[in-house]
Amino acid sequence: MKFFLRLASYLFHPLWMPLLGSALYFWITPKFYSAPVVKANLLAVFILTVFVPFLFLFILKTTGTIKFLHLKTIKERRLPLLFFCVITTLVFNFVLGSFQYMELYYFFMGILLSGLICFILSIMKFKVSLHVLGISGLCMFIIALSVFYQSNLLFLIGFLLFSVGWTASSRLEAKAHSTIEIVLGLFIGVFPQLILVQYWL
Repeated sequence: MKFFLRLASYLFHPLWMPLLGSALYFWITPKFYSAPVVKANLLAVFILTVFVPFLFLFILKTTGTIKFLHLKTIKERRLPLLFFCVITTLVFNFVLGSFQYMELYYFFMGILLSGLICFILSIMKFKVSLHVLGISGLCMFIIALSVFYQSNLLFLIGFLLFSVGWTASSRLEAKAHSTIEIVLGLFIGVFPQLILVQYWL
C-alpha cells in the first residue's frame, strides 16, 4: 500500500504537469495541427519545463545551494520556483501563441500565476504542496476543455480526480506536507485556471 501511495509522488510530479497538459490538449482538441507541429511544440515544452528545470536543480544540488532535490525546506524552494516562473513565461510568450494555441496559452498563464503565488508564500514562510497544485490545476484545465469542446471526457476527468486524491494521500503518507499545505496546493492549482478560463471558454 505504501508503494502504491508513494508512486503518485513520481507519476504526478509537478514538473510533468505542463507537458502532460500540452499532450492532452493536442489529443483532445478538434483543431487540426500537423504531426510535425505537435511534436515540435511538445519537444519545446519538454525541454523548457522538464529537462531545463531538472538540470537547474541538479546544478543547485551540486553547488550546495540546495540539500535535497525534493526541496524539503521552504528556503530551498524559492529560487527553483522563481526560475520555473521565468521558464513558464518563456513558454507562453515564445512557444505558444495566444491565438494559435489559445487554450494552452491560458493554461500556462495559470501555471505562472500558481507559481508566483507559491513563490510569494515561500517568502512569507508558507509551504504549499506543489504535487497537489500541479495535478489539480491539470484536472481543472481538462474539465474546462471538456466543456469548451463539448467532449465526453468523463473517464479521463474521473481518473484525474482520483489522481488528485491519490497524490494528496501520497504526500500525507510521506509526511511531506500537512493537511493545510495540501488544501492550499489544491486551491492555488485550481483557482488560477478557473479565473483564466473566462478568457477562452
